[in-house]
Amino acid sequence: MDRIADYNQLAATMLKHVEDGSTDQGSSVLELPADTYTDPARWAREVEMVFKRLPLLVGFTAEMPRAGDYKAMDFVGVPLLVTRGRDGTVRAFLNVCAHRGAPVAPTGHGSAGRFTCPYHGWTYANDGKLIGIADRAKFGDIDASCRNLTQLPCEERAGLIFAVLTPGMPLDLEGFLGGMLEELRHFKLETWHYHGHREIAGANWKVAYDGYLEGYHFATLHSATLLPKTIPDVMQFKAYGPHMRISFAGKNIAELRELPPDQWYQREGTCFRVVRTLFPNISISLSHGVGQIAQIIPGPTPDRNRTILNYLTPHAPQGEKEKQDLEQSVQWIFDVTSNEDYAMGLKIQNCLQSNALKTVLFGRNERGNQFFHRWVDYTLDARPGAQPPIL
Repeated sequence: MDRIADYNQLAATMLKHVEDGSTDQGSSVLELPADTYTDPARWAREVEMVFKRLPLLVGFTAEMPRAGDYKAMDFVGVPLLVTRGRDGTVRAFLNVCAHRGAPVAPTGHGSAGRFTCPYHGWTYANDGKLIGIADRAKFGDIDASCRNLTQLPCEERAGLIFAVLTPGMPLDLEGFLGGMLEELRHFKLETWHYHGHREIAGANWKVAYDGYLEGYHFATLHSATLLPKTIPDVMQFKAYGPHMRISFAGKNIAELRELPPDQWYQREGTCFRVVRTLFPNISISLSHGVGQIAQIIPGPTPDRNRTILNYLTPHAPQGEKEKQDLEQSVQWIFDVTSNEDYAMGLKIQNCLQSNALKTVLFGRNERGNQFFHRWVDYTLDARPGAQPPIL
């Protein structure tokens, strides 16, 4: 099925759900141990087995489009440096000098053809090669070719930059993204304008991610923000391996009846909205005129996460009025995410830390959450011959 036919079918499914008072559902209610969100041993396994072995979204083409651009950040305790070389290739490295372990690039964004360690002055080219040892004659003999920055598997697709945080791990990005890659390519994110990012500190990474996967909470938590625009608890799910496309019905979805069915796909973002998720930690929403792409990253302890909210638009704003309108849109999306979802997540975490519950529940209508948690369990299990979860 081509994309237009697929989206016309999506819209038809959403419209039928609204007219029938139904939604996509799982086969049963799922019950999970509450310490899924609090157990330090499990959290440590998630960091090692999920975040350090799978391809992770670490940047955007629009964020570092020119040769020499770089970004440096901490990712689950891994000092990460992503560069774009003179040849246009994006590479990822451990941001660690091979001499004594100091970071060679400061945290943040910049442009540099080389990086000089601030401790002893060793210098590295943008492609990670060691090109200078300070006072080399006094230092002693070493093979400089064996002291380059440690390179990480890294690939760029559809305007997104992925890396694996463990050196030497295999990276089959086409295989990992599967059909979701075509979903992402459609938007040509490599041509978009990167409007920057904001950060939120939140609860356990899975508490935070749960909020992106269902609309069951819209009627109560978002009664003054999302509810006026969206019909709560009406969703359609499609899986691409561990990734998902989650669709929500707009209050004006009945307007589809005024169009020929073969044109319904054109109303994404108005009559229906779509969130695309990339396992294990990415939520992509491009339906508000400005895209918010959330990276949910485990924090230093099991009860905290660090979320980076990235904002992109199809075009750079032109003139002061467009800039103000864009900033207002960004602020509105950020406020909903921070003041409603993440504030509630922290309260949930406090309750879970108190051991008030032995288990938590996910209803049949919370199908995306069920699918996500089963994939986390499957990834941690890693038994030979185990079958991956099916939506």
